[in-house]
Amino acid sequence: MKTETDELAAVALWLGQARHVTALTGAGISTESGIPDFRGPNGLWTKDPAAQQRATLQHYMASRKARVDAWRLRAEHPSRTAGPNEGHVALAELERKGRLHTLITQNIDSLHQRAGSTASRIIEIHGSLRDVVCMGCGGRGPMEAALERVRAGEDDPPCTACGGVLKSATISFGQPLVSEVLERAQMAASACDVMLAIGTSLSVFPAAYLPQRALQVGARLVIVNAEPTRYDGRAHAVLRGPISRTLASVAALV
Repeated sequence: MKTETDELAAVALWLGQARHVTALTGAGISTESGIPDFRGPNGLWTKDPAAQQRATLQHYMASRKARVDAWRLRAEHPSRTAGPNEGHVALAELERKGRLHTLITQNIDSLHQRAGSTASRIIEIHGSLRDVVCMGCGGRGPMEAALERVRAGEDDPPCTACGGVLKSATISFGQPLVSEVLERAQMAASACDVMLAIGTSLSVFPAAYLPQRALQVGARLVIVNAEPTRYDGRAHAVLRGPISRTLASVAALV
């Protein structure tokens, strides 16, 4: 039976030999930075089921109270004070070593950029909290400017250009992914010979299809996650240790 050390060494060897490595990250990589995941035992939706309803586009657009609550929570979101952890830094280190070509993330916290990963190599398939977008005219602007208006007393700040509803530039339930962004992610999955699936339950589609694409082209699939996923039985390696420590160990061996 392989030990954890054997598994880490094998993964490091695959990364060292690979031509194109793609990583897919989910909420689990950011929990050690103090940002809760969604479905885990202490997840945001586990502890507050109403939070999932607020993340539904139709409900957000129809309910002023939902928007007021959402703006309050954006102002308090832990990503405003959280910093990247050892796992984010390890992925940036793998990129610097030429061992990570593309980083697809389901996260909206921008911690990969802050850890040093190159922005042009990051595909944020669920958008980002850095910006806001008007659901009426499509205008975009910095989130911090909108939050300043909230702190000044506007509990549901409208678009300054058209008066429309503002929302974080993230993908809500009921809202399609940006087709160009999804296409980039699919191409990265189809081009890789190793895929790292990190801190993701692989239960949210269409992102959950990306490992399938990688497997179809013969790539090795490595899962780094605290909980079981639907792909565990098909993965070439499953690493269950703490994500930041595991990634740091792999990066050091490459």
